[in-house]
Amino acid sequence: MELNQGLHDINTSTAQNSKFDQDYLWLKSYPETINWAMELQPKPVYEFLDISAQKIPNNTCTFFLGKTSSYKEIQDDVNRAAKGLQKIGVKKGTKVGLLLPNTPTFIIFYFAILKTGATVVNYNPLYTVEELSVQAKDSQTEIMITHDLKILFDKAEALLSSDLLSHVVVCPFAQHLPFVKSLLFRIFKGKELATPTRTKAADKIIHQDTLFDNDGAYEPVSIDLENDVALLQYTGGTTGTPKGAMLTHSNLSTNVEQIKAWAPDMRFGQERIMGVLPFFHVFAMTAVMNYGVAIGAELILIPKFELVEGLTIINNKKPTIMPGVPTLYNAMINYPKLAKYDLSSINFCISGGAALPVEVKRAFEEHTGCNLVEGYGLTETSPVASCNLEDGPTKAASIGIPIPRTVLSIRSLDDPEKEVPLGEKGEICISGPQVMKGYWQNEVETKDAFVGDFFRSGDIGYMDEDGYTYIVDRLKDLIICSGFNVYPRRIEEAIYAHPGVEEVTVIGIPDDYRGEAPKAFVKLKQGHSLTKEALLEFLVPKISKIEMPSEIEFRNELPKTMIGKLSKKELRQEG
Repeated sequence: MELNQGLHDINTSTAQNSKFDQDYLWLKSYPETINWAMELQPKPVYEFLDISAQKIPNNTCTFFLGKTSSYKEIQDDVNRAAKGLQKIGVKKGTKVGLLLPNTPTFIIFYFAILKTGATVVNYNPLYTVEELSVQAKDSQTEIMITHDLKILFDKAEALLSSDLLSHVVVCPFAQHLPFVKSLLFRIFKGKELATPTRTKAADKIIHQDTLFDNDGAYEPVSIDLENDVALLQYTGGTTGTPKGAMLTHSNLSTNVEQIKAWAPDMRFGQERIMGVLPFFHVFAMTAVMNYGVAIGAELILIPKFELVEGLTIINNKKPTIMPGVPTLYNAMINYPKLAKYDLSSINFCISGGAALPVEVKRAFEEHTGCNLVEGYGLTETSPVASCNLEDGPTKAASIGIPIPRTVLSIRSLDDPEKEVPLGEKGEICISGPQVMKGYWQNEVETKDAFVGDFFRSGDIGYMDEDGYTYIVDRLKDLIICSGFNVYPRRIEEAIYAHPGVEEVTVIGIPDDYRGEAPKAFVKLKQGHSLTKEALLEFLVPKISKIEMPSEIEFRNELPKTMIGKLSKKELRQEG
């Protein structure tokens, strides 16, 4: 199978799947309803919203804690936000950060930023100030959008006080609640709200009302689809060093079109999609928000997932689409009172972010009657690259077959220029229109990440005779915890900051609930003593909850390589 010609030699305007059967094994598994060689038309990402608002202006776009907003209402807010941003100097190339949970504000400012030609930088609200500072400095973020919730605003204020930002736009959280809930929230949850006018940096803070005080007639900006960076989505490499994947308008919009092609039975303007995954994560941003808006769906937004509340919403709101991670599905099927809730409305579920256990898939499908399909992708691929079929055979433990116009190639671990024979293990490499432009201001990492047109995933896998791919190991030390990337070096550096620690190594260990979890092996300095509880307390302000080790083991010695480097291999083998 020769794949290294990539996609550039294919004339897709007249191509049919059968033409490529000899080259691409997965095409024999493609249903007749999907043309792998389909022509994809990239567009500015914000056009998905404008098209839906034009076609179904009065349909519900967002449902948030009981309050609904129509597509026309969201579009109007987007346009006002875009003009307001332009008035404060946002233009093509400006980096604007989103430090937000899943609220309508995220959607409004995401599309508004893109309309100005600027670049969105997604921030994890759970990150510590230290972690946010590293990303803000590297990305050169100038403006941050956040809510007036203290838990968020205090972090944005800290960045502002450190001169890492020029301005912070503060948006009232309660504005998205129904009137009574909004009133009660302000009365009984007032302690959770910040007072931006009292901060020392008040002159650099802009209230949303001030920004929105205009007619919405923003100045249209010409978008270079292939080169203008719509999003800086931060990931990390084998060292854990943050890297900003530059995803263009073409990357993001074509990935949405690929997902639409993969689920041809979804009805425009008639679906309801669960927004339980956080939008700052690339999977949810594409598979929930962008895709949901593109098909005119009602987005049911959940700012913080709690199992019983989530099941109640499913029971009452009857979503038809629910992208999730294995941890979510596992929690649902193991809830003792699950039978009380009606989940039968769900007819399309895609699982991503981590390997989907076969037992979880089977149990979820038995309860809901919905075919739960596993997909695969990376931040650098916008993210979806392959998926099992929604209505077709699914192979256990497989990540499926490449989505339209995407090529998966299994390359030699010794020489990535060469493909390995069918069935042999190698590095999974990906080519397609959704593959990133490169890493922000990092030519060395960008060069190392590609072999020709193919992105090197760092995952080891193999392909079977039907074109289905299986992941068997990772080249990277990356830990996939509840679908999120956790980098051992970040945790190690935080532990090293303790004065009693001499050496530390962190690896991922199996976790029934989260898929994987960090485990730290620690050697103390001579004469020092330390408990697990004390070390965990020390780490609280330094790393996020998702990064917190689930186990800490103290040892007198840690394994090392012949040249004295700490080695993880022996520790993994012990498990």
